[in-house]
Amino acid sequence: MTSPLCLVTVHAHPDDESSKGPGTIAAYKARGIRSVLVCCTDGAEGDVLNPALDAEAVKADLANVRRDELAAATSIIGYDQVVHLGYRDSGMKDSAANADPECFHQAPLEEATEKLVAIIRQERPQVLVTYPDVQEQYPHPDHLKVHDVSMAAYLAAGDPTKFPAAGPPHEVTKLFYVTWPAERVRAMHQMFLELGLESPYDEAFLARLDNYVDDTTHKVDISGFGHIRELSLKAHATQIDPNSKWWFGLPSSVQAEIYPFEHYRLAHSRLDNAVETGDDLFEGISI
Repeated sequence: MTSPLCLVTVHAHPDDESSKGPGTIAAYKARGIRSVLVCCTDGAEGDVLNPALDAEAVKADLANVRRDELAAATSIIGYDQVVHLGYRDSGMKDSAANADPECFHQAPLEEATEKLVAIIRQERPQVLVTYPDVQEQYPHPDHLKVHDVSMAAYLAAGDPTKFPAAGPPHEVTKLFYVTWPAERVRAMHQMFLELGLESPYDEAFLARLDNYVDDTTHKVDISGFGHIRELSLKAHATQIDPNSKWWFGLPSSVQAEIYPFEHYRLAHSRLDNAVETGDDLFEGISI
């Protein structure tokens, strides 16, 4: 039975939806909860990392190739709708792509916010998931812009004085940030060692985890859906080397079960009795 509940996730590039929270979406799909992905850029600045592909041929049409890969990946994950915000990939800081007036980084905040507000007002989600305010580990210009636009849209969507042409106001109940669990990396590293396999996490990388501040508030159990991450990542064939030890060094069945959780931080809630920690992003929301 289809639930009236809805979750909207906002991601920067095709493949971000597969590395950040795909098991959560699949688990909510099994509960009949609708999910919508907003992909902000075309991914045209991505690198072709799969040695089995003809990099030059793929590069010549990378935006369209990545759109097709995204469609395949989101079908695996279980998204009900994919909406493209319509901006060009910004590339890395100080690159030529980053100065392109068509890129997401250069987009006026009001313009991009209105586009996202229109999607929120059309889909009317109770939960919005986006990127955190602090992104020191990977400060990609598009990821930073996703945060800025999402926050502005979350605040504006329910305000009838903001963007009246974007549709009837809708107030999102909860805003979450995806978070990066150091404990998952430690668990996977330990399993590599127990299986006698070479871990892709070297001592320098593991040492940096000691300085990582885990601000997770919600830990979603994705048992039974852990394999979704691997399948959806591999659908992004241009971006993911299927032989990568970093992504797929552990046997599939082991990787799916070693750490069956995905992490989030509750950034804002409009519930009077909001639960500050938990295992369900929709906890306390009644329709």
